[in-house]
Formats: sequence, C-alpha cells, structure tokens
Amino acid sequence: MKKEHASVGIIILAAGNSSRLGQAKQLLQFKNKSLIRNVADEALAADVGNVIVVTGANQEAVSRELADLPVHFAHNPDWQQGMGSSIRTGLTKLLKLDQNTNSVILAVSDQPFVTSELFQNLIEAAKIEDKTIVACAYQNTMGTPVLFKNQYFDALKLLEGAEGAKKLLKKFGTDVSYVPFQQGEIDIDTMEDFEKLQQS
Repeated sequence: MKKEHASVGIIILAAGNSSRLGQAKQLLQFKNKSLIRNVADEALAADVGNVIVVTGANQEAVSRELADLPVHFAHNPDWQQGMGSSIRTGLTKLLKLDQNTNSVILAVSDQPFVTSELFQNLIEAAKIEDKTIVACAYQNTMGTPVLFKNQYFDALKLLEGAEGAKKLLKKFGTDVSYVPFQQGEIDIDTMEDFEKLQQS
C-alpha cells in the first residue's frame, strides 16, 4: 500500500540524558504510554515515508521501548554536543534510506500532545501555501514540530552544538508559515513539569 506522504520523513529527537529529571525523560509514562512511544505512534499514523528516532544517552532503553514499531534508529555518539548533532545524524540516516525524501519534519520526544493530525497539518500547509518551512506556533513563538523542505537540508546539516531548528526559523523568517499548536508549549524539562502534566 502506497503511503500518502511518502516523500516526507519524520525525525524524532530523543538523544538527551534528562539529567534534571534523574531518569530517561523519553520513557516517562503519560496516559499509559511513554512520551517517546506516543510521538512515535503518532508519527507512524501520519502515513509518511520513514520515521527516524535519534538516540543517544538512553539508546538501549529507547530501542527496547519501540522495538515492535517500524521505525528506524540512528544513534548519535556525539549527543552531548547538543541538538545540532542529533539533527545531522537523523537527516543523514533519513536520506540514506530514501534519497527522494523532499521534506523533513523535526519533532522532539517530550511534547506529550503531538498528534498525527498535527503532522498532517504541517504537510498540508506546505502544499497549500507553497511555503518552504512550516512551524508550529504557540505562546507567541514558533517551534517544533517543524517541517523543512529539501532546500534547507544542507543548512540543517551545518547546525552545531546546541543549535536547533529555531536558528533557521529566524534566519529564513520570510519563508516560514505556521500552524497553531496551543499545547506545544507543554514539554518536560523538570520533574515539576512532569507533575504538572500529570495533573492536567
């Protein structure tokens, strides 16, 4: 069966060590599912080409958590250098799997309310508005998940250290469209964040 959005790949960034939480953030349970499992399930449900999960500090645990899913893993041995190296690792793997990939969506593992519909909205917005970057908008800012068309692949591979996609959103601001994602502001950086999430 042909996938509807076969030319689009999704990269899930899940390489951090969650030092502020004292445990693997990606594996925290919310509504009977780990955070990484939720975003992986939703990415697959979006019916895209390939879904890449970039691992780092918790490689084995994350791989076990998703072992039954048709995702591809890309281990970033330099994960301590920051998000830039994980984006590069994921994109290199994605293009190795399918050189015809013409768009990539970058997602993170600690946004608990990401849905397949959100991924599809990014893809459709890129088609309808003929925009080359489509980001999620929340709390007067733009961020992940974010779609980049292939003309930005080289720029993504040049990100260094802690640099993430937001650097390119600023640099290429006139190329950016957005879709609303009100719950995008909710992510898990501290145990307090997680406790608030559980109470929501």
